[in-house]
Amino acid sequence: MYNQTIYSNINYDQQLERQFPSLPVPSFPGQSGLPGPEFAGPSALPGLPGSQILQAPTAPPPPFIPQQAAASPLAVDPGAIRLCLFRNTYIWLYNGEGFWFYPIFVGPRSVAGFRWNGRFWMIFGIDTRRIISFTCY
Repeated sequence: MYNQTIYSNINYDQQLERQFPSLPVPSFPGQSGLPGPEFAGPSALPGLPGSQILQAPTAPPPPFIPQQAAASPLAVDPGAIRLCLFRNTYIWLYNGEGFWFYPIFVGPRSVAGFRWNGRFWMIFGIDTRRIISFTCY
């Protein structure tokens, strides 16, 4: 039954292509399987022109986890993390999780960019109140 469902979905897609040949085929970041997905659009990120294409870093982050500095009991100041824009940044969250991040936008209470998942960069955003500490290189 599972194979039949896949076949019927493929068949349905082929029927749509025949009926509407001029429709553009959507593409999604990372769909090609290559690192460095692109991100664009009129509402891509607040404060950035929609025509600007933002591309993930072309290289992986450093192969180590940096030493965590003394954590502040207060939330991370967005002004401080702004100094890490367009730089490899290691982030530690209050829940104990840590990861490499490449910030490209800092808002009043959030930061957006690309997160390293171990194989490639993915678009990612997070509330700065969830970050306990960070360091950038």
